[in-house]
Amino acid sequence: MSGRLLRTVATAVLATTFAAVPAAADPVTEKPTVSELLTDLQTLYRQAAAAGETYNATEVQLKTQRTETARLGRELAKARNALADSHGDAGRLAREQYQGRSELSSYLRLLLARDPQHALDEDHLMERAAADRLATMSRLANGAQRAATLAAASRKALDREQTLATRQRQARDTAAARLKDVEKMLASLSPDEIAELAALEASGTAEAQEKLMASGVLGGERTPTEQGERALTYAAGQIGKPYVWGAEGPESYDCSGLTSQAWADAGLEIPRTSQEQWAELPKVPLRSLRPGDLVIYFPEATHVAIYLGDGMVIQAPRPGTSVKVSPIAANPLLGAVRPDPEGEPLPAYTPPPLPEGATAGQDTGYSESEAPEEADATSDR
Repeated sequence: MSGRLLRTVATAVLATTFAAVPAAADPVTEKPTVSELLTDLQTLYRQAAAAGETYNATEVQLKTQRTETARLGRELAKARNALADSHGDAGRLAREQYQGRSELSSYLRLLLARDPQHALDEDHLMERAAADRLATMSRLANGAQRAATLAAASRKALDREQTLATRQRQARDTAAARLKDVEKMLASLSPDEIAELAALEASGTAEAQEKLMASGVLGGERTPTEQGERALTYAAGQIGKPYVWGAEGPESYDCSGLTSQAWADAGLEIPRTSQEQWAELPKVPLRSLRPGDLVIYFPEATHVAIYLGDGMVIQAPRPGTSVKVSPIAANPLLGAVRPDPEGEPLPAYTPPPLPEGATAGQDTGYSESEAPEEADATSDR
C-alpha cells in the first residue's frame, strides 16, 4: 500500500478512535487528491488481480499434480506387491536348495545314476531349472529397482504438490489482503469522494477510448469464426452476473474464468488464466482484431476481455461489478490473442443480442470488494 493510502486509512482510524477526546489543535494532514486516490485503488486492484491469476494458474497445476501423485502411488503399491512376491519366490528357491529338494538336486542324482544316457536325455530339464532361477532373481532385482525408482518419484511428486499448495495459499492470502486494503480505503472515503473517483475513472476511460478509435489502430471491422461467434454468444449470456474472485461460472466469473468458459462452450479448451492465455495463444496485432479474439491488459497480463466488435469488449471487470460490455480502452492495453487462428471467418456477422443495461455500471468496481474466501474450501485439498 502506498504512503498516501496508509495516511488516508490511518487518519480515518484515528478520527474514529479519538473523536470524544478534546484536541488542543487540529493536526495538519496531507489530504491525497482524487487522482492520487484513483491511482492507489487501481494499484490495489491490479495487485489483487495478479495474485488471483497466480492462484488460478496454481489451481490448474495442483489438480494435474494431484492426479500424477495418485497415479504414482498406485504404481508404487503394485511394484511393492510384485517385489514381495519375488522375495517369496526367492525364499522358496533357497529353502528347496538347502533341503536338497530343488530340481537341480534331482538332476545331479540322474547324472550319477547307472544310466548316463537317460540323464543326458533329461538335460533340457536342467536348462529349464537354471532359467527359472535366473528369471526369479531377475524379477527380484528389477522389481527392487522399479520400486526404488517409483518411491523416489512419488516423494518428488508429493513435494511438488505441497509446494503448489503453499503457493496457492500465498496467492489467495495476497489477493485477500489487497482487497481488504481496498475495503479499508473505501470505508475512509465519503460518498462524494467515491462519486468523484467513479467520475474520474469514467472520464479517463472515455478519453482513452476516443484517442484509440481516432488513431485507427483497430483497423476495419471483421467477422468472427463460427467458434468465435459461439464464444461471444456465451459471453453475452453471462452479462449481469457478478464478478467473484477465482470463479469460472456458471453463476459468477472472474475475468479469465469468463473468457476460458466462453471458448470452452464454443468447443475449444484454452488456458485458464489471462497470463497463460497471453503466453500460449497466438498473438494478433490490434489492427487485425476480430470478434471473439481476447484482449489482454496491463504489462503483467493480469486482465482479459473478449472482443465484441466496434471497439467494445465483454468482460468481468473487478470485484463489486458484474459482467458487462465496456470500451476496449477501459484498461491499459497490452495486446490481443486469437484462440482459433486457423478458423475461417464467417461471411457475415451480427453481434449477439445484449440485455438492457449491458453497458451500465463501473468498469472498475468501487462499491464493494469481495475477498477470495471461496478459495478456502479448495486450497488445502
